Amino acid sequence: MVSTTEGDDKPAKYPAMFAASQVMIINKIDLLPYVDYDLATVKRFALAVNPQLQMFELSCRTGEGLDAWCAWLQTVGRKIAHARSGV
Repeated sequence: MVSTTEGDDKPAKYPAMFAASQVMIINKIDLLPYVDYDLATVKRFALAVNPQLQMFELSCRTGEGLDAWCAWLQTVGRKIAHARSGV
């Protein structure tokens, strides 16, 4: 998880973390108009180290992106439950 308030240098600064991840959450996107955060650069650097990385842009304040994130969690949860059931 990265936050727009913490700077846009995280994928470049910690590439191993992004290379090992399946998902990247970009949180507090409602603050983008007020912070110095280059969303396109963050995505580009993250995808450069992990082209399979799935990204979710979220705002807990406005609810933006939460439906997609929750749907992804439900899908993954069902897959895990199915795998554990041995069916």
